[in-house]
Amino acid sequence: MNAAIAPVSPSLADGRLLLRPWRDEDAPELFAVVRESVASVGRWLPWCNADYGLAQAEAWTEQCREHWRSGEQFAFAVRDAASGELLGGCGLNQLNHPHRSANLGYWVRDARHGQGIAVAAARLTARFAFVELGLIRIEIVTMLDNHASRRVAAKLGASFECVARQRLWALDRAHDAAVYALIPADLDQPAAAQIAAMSS
Repeated sequence: MNAAIAPVSPSLADGRLLLRPWRDEDAPELFAVVRESVASVGRWLPWCNADYGLAQAEAWTEQCREHWRSGEQFAFAVRDAASGELLGGCGLNQLNHPHRSANLGYWVRDARHGQGIAVAAARLTARFAFVELGLIRIEIVTMLDNHASRRVAAKLGASFECVARQRLWALDRAHDAAVYALIPADLDQPAAAQIAAMSS
């Protein structure tokens, strides 16, 4: 696995989105976006709450920088390629080095939901994981009733594998979770094949 030699400051782009590692100067905008999105994003991600402050945003950007250096996690700020607007975040964590796998997470600010941003950002991040890090499997684990996140996983081409009992701990209790998996070949499926997989 190539995590130890991954570039510290890569930029991923598809013409619409620009993904790059979080920087210290992102903290004020991150703070504002998180506070805007508490009602939607906060339903699924407990860190996104009304008490989130600038200090937490600053700590996050610093933590992300350290994780990039250590190869422990790879978190990207997701921005509009034209305007530079911060749209959300996407990243890889829970890396399993012996088995070359990781967890993929994503979130999009409240004002930009329903625009395909999470799918596009997740696709760029997954390709980075497979090509640059040498991973062979990515998992997307989400609460059963997080239908938006589950749609993103399906549109990405990930296969639904199981309902894992008490897989997630959030809001002070255990939750069953839907587990999706993505392998390199999934990203190369034609769109029609992905749609067929989603409807099967």
